[in-house]
Amino acid sequence: MNIEENVSLKKYSNFDIGGEARYFLRVITIDEFKKGLFNWKQINKINHKPSFVLGSGTNILISDNGYDGLVIYNNIQGIKIEGDFLKVGSGVLASELLDYCLKHSLSGFEWAGGLPGTIGGAIRGNAGAFKGEIKDSIIEVKSIDRDTLEEKTRKNIDCNFSYRDSVFKSGDAINEIITEAIFSFKKGMSDEIKKKIEEKIKYRKEKNPWEYPSIGSTFKNISIDKVPEELKNQFKEKIKTDPIPVLSAARFINLAGLKGIKIGNAQFSEKHPNFIVNLGNAKAKDVRALIDLAKVKVKEKFNIDLEEEVSYL
Repeated sequence: MNIEENVSLKKYSNFDIGGEARYFLRVITIDEFKKGLFNWKQINKINHKPSFVLGSGTNILISDNGYDGLVIYNNIQGIKIEGDFLKVGSGVLASELLDYCLKHSLSGFEWAGGLPGTIGGAIRGNAGAFKGEIKDSIIEVKSIDRDTLEEKTRKNIDCNFSYRDSVFKSGDAINEIITEAIFSFKKGMSDEIKKKIEEKIKYRKEKNPWEYPSIGSTFKNISIDKVPEELKNQFKEKIKTDPIPVLSAARFINLAGLKGIKIGNAQFSEKHPNFIVNLGNAKAKDVRALIDLAKVKVKEKFNIDLEEEVSYL
């Protein structure tokens, strides 16, 4: 596999932010993934530089200074029916899987209407919305250890899925790269499936600032067990299921007076303050400054620790 050098990451970022990758590898099949990783091991024997897997560039803030290692652009494709299940490549977009489900009248993924990003990224962070999570439909996940090149298969229970987390994000499989997954969906009525998907897309368009580049929700919603008791009582009517009981991070960012606040050309959205938007040529350092500001202000005012949903490169 051809490993490129000094590739701009800005066009691979949903935020339209980022410097260059010292090395860059594009893959569209699992075989290419394995060959590329093998070649990288040969190149990297002396320098021992890190590697990072990039999907559609959502929920990733790329440094202005770029990345002094290998960025693997995962575009592993494929959606295939195998008996009662679907085998899906980790580089498939959530929107593509939704289209496939609609075409074949498969129900269970409607909550992802309007969800950006790839299936691999959604599994890694156990993406969810509207009381659904990707773990609800996963049978097993396949991955490759980036050091040993060993292929592994984990059943759902072994993925340690939790709120916006999995074994691939913060557990024993953090060094592994998700390559594909097996899903189980139920047969449904195409009209009902389409209606539910469109409802979710409409809601996201109305509530989220799609008119600007962003990386989606900046902070996780706040698990109710991490909220001080007096605030639980004060906001008890605002507790929602996501799918665990949470309070909206956007609410506390807003109440901390940060809605619409700008640093450089990065801004807490006036439409949805848990989104930081790029008003034009924003820098990663500006976004980081807004993130740090929100964590400080919300902690000072509410004694709540905001936890980023975004990852850093």
